[in-house]
Amino acid sequence: MKQSLFKLFVAAALLATSITGYAQNCCQKPGDMKMLAMNADFRAAHEAPLPLAYAPEKGSMINFTTNGGKDGNAFFIPTDKPTNRVLIVVHEWWGLNDYIKREAETWQKELGGNIDVYAIDLYDGKVATTPDEAGKYMGELTPERGTAIVNGLLNKIGPDKRIATIGWCMGGSWSFTTTVQAGKNAAGCVMYYGFPEADIKKILPLKTDVLYMRGSKDSYITKESVDKLETSVKKTGNKFTQYSFDAVHAFANPSNPKFDKEAAAKAHDLSLQFLKAHLN
Repeated sequence: MKQSLFKLFVAAALLATSITGYAQNCCQKPGDMKMLAMNADFRAAHEAPLPLAYAPEKGSMINFTTNGGKDGNAFFIPTDKPTNRVLIVVHEWWGLNDYIKREAETWQKELGGNIDVYAIDLYDGKVATTPDEAGKYMGELTPERGTAIVNGLLNKIGPDKRIATIGWCMGGSWSFTTTVQAGKNAAGCVMYYGFPEADIKKILPLKTDVLYMRGSKDSYITKESVDKLETSVKKTGNKFTQYSFDAVHAFANPSNPKFDKEAAAKAHDLSLQFLKAHLN
């Protein structure tokens, strides 16, 4: 009986270790996010967004066709005159909420105005207000649907554009994926604590530089995984620059009650310099 209890205890300990390790190292590609979305600790680490009522100044929702029959959506802020510069903004696991729309309009202003900005909607219109909802929606997003939405937007944007991307958390991962899909039109990728892609075959087609922001207190993304991505990106002949801040996961999200204003401001300035240099 004692031996059986001991074996049971060991098995439980190994399972707990496995789950913890997965929470720290999983989601090396967007397709693995379904597993992380089911992790209770990860959901608990993301407190519900603070209320925000935002009235867009210029932006509005648009639709575009995708390979799947169902149209994709994006919040589009156009320039006053034609431009070949584009920024794609990718939301966190909450979805395309008012915080992201406000962020998208802010980026257009700070980048000088003469740039089209698209905040892509990977959730097909769904917006989460609780961690459980966010986990559900992130878990429902398949790599196939996400890629179809990304490619649909790239087709909508059209050829001969310089396309930069920026995204946070889940959006940071999809920011990288979108940049790879943009091919020769890619002009820069900013990843805020996005789960690093580990599949070298999905990294080698990359055509531009990457800027990565990470919180040193992030319980879900290890520095080792980011370093591995850096090594892989450098094999493509592109630059990979990473900055670490004394902050937790999602430190730059103003809707997060644990928002780190100082770290977010520094990361924002670095991102702005990077995007200006690469889009110009």
